[in-house]
Amino acid sequence: MARLLHRRWEPELASGLSRRDRQGCDYEAFVPDPLLNRVLAIEGSVAAEVADAEAAVARLNVEAVALVDSEALARLLLRTDAVASSRIEGLEVGGRRLLRAEAARELGDNPSDITAEEVLANITAIAWAVESVASAERVTLDHLLEMHRLLLAGTRLEAVGGKIRETQNWIGGSSFNPCGASFVPPPPDEVKALLLDLCAFCNEESLPTLVQAALAHAQFETIHPFADGNGRTGRALIHVILRRRGLAPRSLPPISLVLATWSNEYVNGLMGTRRPGNPAHPAAQAGLNSWIGLFAAATSRAVADAHSYERRVLELQIGWRAKAGQVRAGSAIALLLAALPGAPILTVGGAAKLIGRSFQAANGAVDRLVQAGILQPVRIGRRNRAFETPELTDAFTDLERQLASPMGDTRTAPPSRGVARRL
Repeated sequence: MARLLHRRWEPELASGLSRRDRQGCDYEAFVPDPLLNRVLAIEGSVAAEVADAEAAVARLNVEAVALVDSEALARLLLRTDAVASSRIEGLEVGGRRLLRAEAARELGDNPSDITAEEVLANITAIAWAVESVASAERVTLDHLLEMHRLLLAGTRLEAVGGKIRETQNWIGGSSFNPCGASFVPPPPDEVKALLLDLCAFCNEESLPTLVQAALAHAQFETIHPFADGNGRTGRALIHVILRRRGLAPRSLPPISLVLATWSNEYVNGLMGTRRPGNPAHPAAQAGLNSWIGLFAAATSRAVADAHSYERRVLELQIGWRAKAGQVRAGSAIALLLAALPGAPILTVGGAAKLIGRSFQAANGAVDRLVQAGILQPVRIGRRNRAFETPELTDAFTDLERQLASPMGDTRTAPPSRGVARRL
């Protein structure tokens, strides 16, 4: 049974802090029910919304193959979701800035954009989770720890990556004590058992996929097992479940973009799942249903905007083929045109790897697309050169802006959070 633990905070002696930050206080830490075998009565309207959202994700994965190269689309949707997941955590990086930092990393430049590097670490962690954890026989605690380690690798918080916290943390209020916190997660001695239960729950298949993903994400955020990076790791877990259950074998909808836009609803939805007492109580069930319904609605919105973006990319590809002129099927140029949606900014070496051709063949294809006005040379770092597809980076920015609008259109409803400007 979920419960509140009454604890006393006794501050360490420290100079330079205000009297308020030095004070002790009583606080309550929330310990949730285990997820495995938890009582859950899904309301009819919520079940219908879940079914509609799952059908939308399935259609996205089928139709993407026919319209745009599914791997390219999947890579770009992964980037957009990583950007949004990081933005929820306060890491503000626009799409073009991120893509240039990614090109710089490929060229071996020393990272100068630390914030972008943290977002790139998020992409690495999500990609590893989708490829490795989703295909593993079982989700384990070691998987969760490795996801978190990759997330913080190369950042200022690398030392705590992949390690379960050993101290009490909290959300909101002061940075020095939990006295005014909006939520206090379980004490550290409760965390490991809760994570093991979460892993066991992720290996079950008795619930609809989106219900399982919604509950697993909410439980992870409630446990808050790490010193930092909990939100990003918990959102990566969503992708693991969608891929693991076979609902999204190719393209993962950018759900985090919508959750970032609906930030108040997102936080309130999570808080609604944190009710102490009997999990079968009507109020507890109402909180779970409210959260599941919100998660399903965010998924449907993410899929709709992904389809919109996909149609835009299809239009761009048609225009690129017209600009490029006659292109032989299977040539390096044809392969690069098909692969560009997943690589808005690339190097010649990156292009060669992307299309599986020699450096010389890729260089010729890049030159041809530069001459056609499809690619544009850009300077990365002090000496290195890369190539950008401006129309695609604009579309990438437009997708982020569209998803940042509560109504899905920045012309009628301004973005509800900071987003990159349309250049």
